[in-house]
Amino acid sequence: MAFKAATQKFGSSINAVELGVGDKKITLGGENVFPLYTFDDAIANSPKVGVELTDLGIDDTLPELKEFYAGCDTIADQAKKAATMEGADFLSLRFEGADPNGENKSTEDCVAIAKEVAAAVDLPIVICGCKNVEKDSELFSKIAEAVPDKNILFLACKEENYKNVGASVGLAYKQKVGAESAVDINLAKQLNVVLTQLGVNAGDIVCNVGSATAGYGFEYVVSTLDRIKSAALSQGDGDLQMPIMTPVASETYNVKESLASEEDAPEWGSREARAVEMEIVTATACIASGSNAVILKHPQSVATVSKFVKELM
Repeated sequence: MAFKAATQKFGSSINAVELGVGDKKITLGGENVFPLYTFDDAIANSPKVGVELTDLGIDDTLPELKEFYAGCDTIADQAKKAATMEGADFLSLRFEGADPNGENKSTEDCVAIAKEVAAAVDLPIVICGCKNVEKDSELFSKIAEAVPDKNILFLACKEENYKNVGASVGLAYKQKVGAESAVDINLAKQLNVVLTQLGVNAGDIVCNVGSATAGYGFEYVVSTLDRIKSAALSQGDGDLQMPIMTPVASETYNVKESLASEEDAPEWGSREARAVEMEIVTATACIASGSNAVILKHPQSVATVSKFVKELM
């Protein structure tokens, strides 16, 4: 008797959420099988790869990125260049300079940068804040109002500011809301619940359930992603059926393996190669565990992870 593999596709599915507009818009989610299980059923919307930029420009400690963005005088120029990366599906603009404990850039300056980037590229855009919940609330509201026609995802809305961000971004300006929690299925679910109770459409929410760099407690990330996807699909839990986006670069470029110079750690080899490897390993593990999109920084990482996804789809 011929062997016939049993399939495991579910009656429930992950919500399909569109980002961006026009020919370059993307859709996250929509699958009714576990991550990359194309042998169980077709996955219409493959995991997507984004490129991270910040309002502070290119980090002087990363000469490889300075070289890639050579000749780019503005953030808008950098966005245009980033959009040419092989495998880039969207851009992520992080407003590190808005942090009141750092440069404390004004909301007006940040809005102007966001408008310039939005006008410069046709890829979907993700706006990330400065991790100060009060400043982010103001920043997200003003950018959502100033750039009304780009279908932007604002990452992230947190427990501390979900009312302000959800009401302005999701309800008043009809943009997409990114719900950020801290590597815990219960926290992720609770934030989704209160956002939908506020009136935000579940189909307008994308989750960032938290991450870490591979080797740095990453097993908790894998476990959380796996439990969320299992509950969403096998248990039909509608409060966990939002697609997931994971900002990988902001984690991997903060560990010693990516930052230690070759002079300080000659036994580790090329610093650039280490940084790329940390990005690739972490991103592919996130995708295999359930993330529908990852945000990276290095052109080689973006191209490699994009190729990884395409070959498995």
